[in-house]
Amino acid sequence: MSVAILQVEGVAKRFESASGAVDALAETSIEVRQGEFVAVIGPSGCGKSTLFNIIGGLESTDRGRVLVDGKPIRGSHRDIGMVFQEESTFPWRTVIENVAFPLEVAGMARREREEKAMRFVRLVGLDGFERRYPSELSGGMRQRTALARTLCAEPRILLMDEPFAALDEQTRMLLGEKLIEICQSLNQTTLFITHNLSEAVQLSDRVLVMSFRPGRIKRTVEIALPRPRSTSVIASESFAAYLGTIWEELKTEAAKGMQAAEALKR
Repeated sequence: MSVAILQVEGVAKRFESASGAVDALAETSIEVRQGEFVAVIGPSGCGKSTLFNIIGGLESTDRGRVLVDGKPIRGSHRDIGMVFQEESTFPWRTVIENVAFPLEVAGMARREREEKAMRFVRLVGLDGFERRYPSELSGGMRQRTALARTLCAEPRILLMDEPFAALDEQTRMLLGEKLIEICQSLNQTTLFITHNLSEAVQLSDRVLVMSFRPGRIKRTVEIALPRPRSTSVIASESFAAYLGTIWEELKTEAAKGMQAAEALKR
């Protein structure tokens, strides 16, 4: 068993608003090992994105701490890369210019950074499109561009916050397969936030199920399915059983989220 590269110890967060304080995240602890793919799933408003932002250094924590290789970190960290749900490519840059951007910021010479960026363009399957602009690409191709840009900086830990949420189901599944192929080839440590149960089971070594607000880890489900997760694996009774297990844990929390949303409308 490899040592944990990422540790989240007792992290909690409260937000103050005009209508009062909101406890977004209860004390939450997570360990992610080198090369592991861990999905976090939970109802809307459970603090998934808050947790993501705290780990990525975009949000401060009220309590607890985040550690990389056993050392506490504050703010953004060079070993952590982030991919978001929202469109994040630069429309005035070509694919290769987008991917090379972090290398340009780091001061790498143009030829060297384009050669390195091209390796990641090929890795995400966009060779042949490197001189295209985002407006000439599909949504899935733009997300692959954003992923390549993040990976080009060679983060040891990849955080992904519902990166395929805006895509259709077929594209999601195809990109999921490509993502796993990439992560395995790089031995990439990945923490992946999603609302999609099938996506979580398809991609993950473990699925962390969160409770409704204030969010906490309600249960950890180990996914003992063979890789690659082929069509026959996804169509298997074992896959369906994992979906049932996770939904059984999640449905009560999802109902709480619906009740809270309805209460706000009254």
